[in-house]
Order: sequence, then structure tokens, then C-alpha cells
Amino acid sequence: MVRVMPVDRLSDEEITGILTKYRKIALVGASPKPERDSNDVMRYLLEHGYEVYPVNPRYSEVLGRKCYPSVLDIPDDVEIVDLFVRPEFTMDYVEQAIKKGAKVVWFQFNTYNREAFKKAKEAGLTAVAHRCIKQEHARLIG
Repeated sequence: MVRVMPVDRLSDEEITGILTKYRKIALVGASPKPERDSNDVMRYLLEHGYEVYPVNPRYSEVLGRKCYPSVLDIPDDVEIVDLFVRPEFTMDYVEQAIKKGAKVVWFQFNTYNREAFKKAKEAGLTAVAHRCIKQEHARLIG
């Protein structure tokens, strides 16, 4: 079986490096609804020792944690901005990630936006696309 190079062109070693080096994650599109993927992924990341800051202007709290209206409202440093929003909304959050000094923008499945991806890379961030952070963590680190 031929393995297709993902659009982000990152190797398993590079993804493992991101997941072991960076521990502070802004999870954009966080939801308190247990049936939502963002809720499941946030719960998983918290269980695996990550500091997760939910971002969604519609909620004040998700999984017992204060929810912020934007990445820029998070009082702490953020290393990864994990996107669970539709592609047409990702550019705003990429711009927030750049201003916040994040190191990585992670486009979950169905969030990829070519222009936002390009902007993140041009600003010096690592851009991960068409991958689930939970699935990659489970596959590479366990």
C-alpha cells in the first residue's frame, strides 16, 4: 500500500515532536455537548495532561474550564491552536494564533482552508492539516 503524503507534509516524527513538546492548547469551537467531537477531543487531551483552554464565544464554561471568546482573551501563553470551526472561520483564528505567539495551528478534519494554512506557515507557525489531534496522539504516543 502506498502512503499518500499529507497536505501538511509532516512526518510521524514531527507530529510526535509537536505533541510531546507543546502542552498548552487553545481548543477553538469547544462545546459542552458530549456528542460533539470537540468535547471528546478536549476530554482526551485533559486526561493526557495537556492544559486546554476552550474557545467559543457562545459558552462561559466547557468541561468545568472557563471558556474564552477568542484565543487573544486567554491570559496564558498558548502553543497549539486546535481548530474545530468551519473553514470559512479559520482565517480569523489563524490571525489570533499569530498575534498570540502560538507555535502550531492544527486544522482538524473538515476545517482546512488553503489561505489560512498558507498564512500560518508564512508567519512561521507549523500548520497541521486533515488530522485529528486525539487520533494522532493515540496512534503515535498512546
